[in-house]
Amino acid sequence: MSENLFLTMARHGLRMPIGADLLLHESSDPEACKHDAQLLAAVVEAAAHRYRTPFAFPLMDLTSEKADLLHFFNVSEAQAALFHFSEAPSLQVVSEVLAASNRPFPLRVEANQNAIRYIAGRTGLLPVGMLIGPFSLMTKLVADPIVPVAMAGNGATAADEPSVRLVESCMALAEATVQRSAEAQITAGARAMIVCEPAANIVYLSPRQLRAGSNIFERFVLAPNRRLRALLEQHSVDLIFHDCGELTSDMVQQFARELRPAVLSLGSSRKLWEDAAVVPADVVLFGNLPTKLFYSDAAMPIEEVLRLTRETVQRMVASGHPHILGSECDVLHVPGAGDTIRRKVDAMLSCEC
Repeated sequence: MSENLFLTMARHGLRMPIGADLLLHESSDPEACKHDAQLLAAVVEAAAHRYRTPFAFPLMDLTSEKADLLHFFNVSEAQAALFHFSEAPSLQVVSEVLAASNRPFPLRVEANQNAIRYIAGRTGLLPVGMLIGPFSLMTKLVADPIVPVAMAGNGATAADEPSVRLVESCMALAEATVQRSAEAQITAGARAMIVCEPAANIVYLSPRQLRAGSNIFERFVLAPNRRLRALLEQHSVDLIFHDCGELTSDMVQQFARELRPAVLSLGSSRKLWEDAAVVPADVVLFGNLPTKLFYSDAAMPIEEVLRLTRETVQRMVASGHPHILGSECDVLHVPGAGDTIRRKVDAMLSCEC
């Protein structure tokens, strides 16, 4: 199991961003790289070597699974980003999607899988797969998921409320699509899998309802991710669970204790040294410098990057909890700010603490 490697690297003070996108945009044709497995694998491998990590973290592309699902409905990749279901797909349609799990993948998705295969077969790096979480995918399939999720939290059912039926049907489609993607990446050689659930946060899930005993967090987030976790465990693939949304401490605790990830990656709104108190000692905490602001010297001067690096490292060492210092999410290229972002990433990695 690769869990020992995550723990070992945490204890050795590994620092790394999720930064393949920066390397992608150093190429002459980033879009071509996304559709060519060998070029994409070279980007992922180069990122691992630049950041001196044994983990081949891929691009954090959370559009792949939606494009794959909508391909079944004859929606083009160009139209997929703006497409939303206006009414609940029927049970027959959901069954047809499940029955067609062996259908071909879109070319860009296939390139991602073959890049994993290249990393697994031709490098000494640990190949990491990438998934959007089932709940987060569902929120991309409907125009307004917040209201029906809240209605479900108040007891409305699919039988008496069409919008609740819509999100529940889309949840079934989302979970099936994510499981299909996971299985393909595992077959390609992934030994760890990042599951990104940024929508599982207090914007989409009312803390007031949760405090009152609503089961929406269990139904929409924990249960489908628990089933995904079981699939990964069946194949000895480690779970890296990522949620950079606004969370409560209870959400963090449930992610850690219910899903038992090898690594829990959280956004910069969280104080990791405080979360360490509610996360089991064998779950590595990852992050969580505010790298989304690295493009701006006004919002995030390099002196603040150094201060936050020192604070995070020192407090996590004091907590005794295994930690890999890294980015709060993927570090995206911003046109005109590439050098600024790279300088701050380098500062985060080289700062003496």
